[in-house]
Amino acid sequence: MFNKKLYSIWALLILFLVPESAFAMHIMEGFLPYKWAAFWALISLPVVVYGVVSISKKMKENPELKLLLGVAGAFAFVLSALKIPSVTGSSSHPTGVGLGAILFGPAAMSVLGMIVLLFQAILLAHGGITTLGANVFSMAIVGTFVAYGTYKFAKKAGISNGIAVFLAAAFGNLMTYVTTSFQLALAFPAEVGGVMASAVKFLTIFAVTQIPLAISEGLLTVVIFNFLSKYSSQELITLNIFKKGEVLGDDNHA
Repeated sequence: MFNKKLYSIWALLILFLVPESAFAMHIMEGFLPYKWAAFWALISLPVVVYGVVSISKKMKENPELKLLLGVAGAFAFVLSALKIPSVTGSSSHPTGVGLGAILFGPAAMSVLGMIVLLFQAILLAHGGITTLGANVFSMAIVGTFVAYGTYKFAKKAGISNGIAVFLAAAFGNLMTYVTTSFQLALAFPAEVGGVMASAVKFLTIFAVTQIPLAISEGLLTVVIFNFLSKYSSQELITLNIFKKGEVLGDDNHA
């Protein structure tokens, strides 16, 4: 049964979406040499295909999860479309993939991430078609797998659910930008120092804005997760996030 409370999250997310051209940390159209653009597309493709299979299986077994899946996609779309100026005249932004990775797993979220990046490239000039593979790899694959792994590790370590969600979203965000920095460094190595020197330059530039953004994204993800825990507990039980009888506020996931 669909949870009507989820529609309020949709409305909230839409209010934050401002369609404008962005020159953010999604690698922009035509920026990568074709050989690197093709390389990242080929690397990303198998994960996305597996993600399609994963989503199809989950939706077939539990069609009531479709709305929650849509919320996860909308959350990623809106957050990764927002941007703040960076010190280079470009900009940085949240990623929003941590929530979906926790709920549906990294493979499924890689598909949502790809769809998000594709629509942003087409509608907002945010990212690009030729660089889609690279952006999918950094945000929708590395970001989601790091977020999912961080959440699972934190839970096994006995960390409360709120802190686990915060760490997952924040580290997923940061590792997206670490990956993007190395992607750019591989494509454009420095004349002196090569790839590592170039990577250090990109990491240093974007750390100024990205670290505060990662913290902010972590906090916002906790707020949305707590909302879902309160109003969509049955869906979270279905996804094995919680067990029956657990309620928001318990030590295990408050």
